[in-house]
Amino acid sequence: LEFRRVLFRSLSTFALLFSLGALARDNSTHTVNFQDTVEVGGTQLKAGDYKVEWQGTGPEVQVTFLQHGNTVASAPATLQSDKQVTHDDVVVDETNANAKTLKEIDFAHQKAALVFAQGGM
Repeated sequence: LEFRRVLFRSLSTFALLFSLGALARDNSTHTVNFQDTVEVGGTQLKAGDYKVEWQGTGPEVQVTFLQHGNTVASAPATLQSDKQVTHDDVVVDETNANAKTLKEIDFAHQKAALVFAQGGM
């Protein structure tokens, strides 16, 4: 009887941790569309759809940009809670007509933003 209790507790704990891990994974992955070519982490990302994933719970995280299942760029960012985020948005810094640097990605559902250092560094 004691063995069954220990086994049940272990399985219950595992199930809870597994579901929390899946929830955390879902909250750290989003799809974003760039209307124009942007630079992040020293890499030019052409206009299009990208999967954005980050590692860590914040505030400092490492963000990976994937396209067609392949990693195309990676850059550090700061994950910030922002109650003023009301819609998904991509914020760029236009230093001149030829270069746009990714500054921020807003996620309305989470009321959060990934903020990139100027120059992606």
